[in-house]
Amino acid sequence: MQEFYAILFLTLLFLTLGMHVFSLPGNWTMLGLMLLWRWAHPEMTQGVGFFVLLGLVAGVGELVQFFTQTYSVRRFGGSGRGNWSSIIGSIIGAILGAPILFGLGAIPGAFIGAYVGGLAGELSLHRPFAEAHRSAVGALFGTILGVVSKFGLGVLMFWMCAKAVWPA
Repeated sequence: MQEFYAILFLTLLFLTLGMHVFSLPGNWTMLGLMLLWRWAHPEMTQGVGFFVLLGLVAGVGELVQFFTQTYSVRRFGGSGRGNWSSIIGSIIGAILGAPILFGLGAIPGAFIGAYVGGLAGELSLHRPFAEAHRSAVGALFGTILGVVSKFGLGVLMFWMCAKAVWPA
């Protein structure tokens, strides 16, 4: 029966990886669920160090996502407003795209939203369209790289959690 519960729980943890598509905190949700698992299973051998490590990986994921987007916008000549507009646009795009193709539309929605948000942010500063477009392309590239990096760290967290949850 322990294997059955472990499979159900690992399925739930795996589904949290899908939260990245919607710009939601999938890695932090995975950490929270692991803390609940630890509370429900006191015989679990992983201690505080394991959970601190999970928290560090989740934190690094957030930093990598933020800084890749920020760096890309700056690298392509964008402003702070363009950067924040692209972050907000990415979230709005993911939400608006979510109903398409049973949730898979959130992926291109987030990327398109980052581009449109970055473009709108730069145009609101009365920058020429060519410069605003270049910055928006940087926001798009940064968003893609950030989401992929954060997802990869989420897969690492899932692997760590799977080893900890599976009954020995």
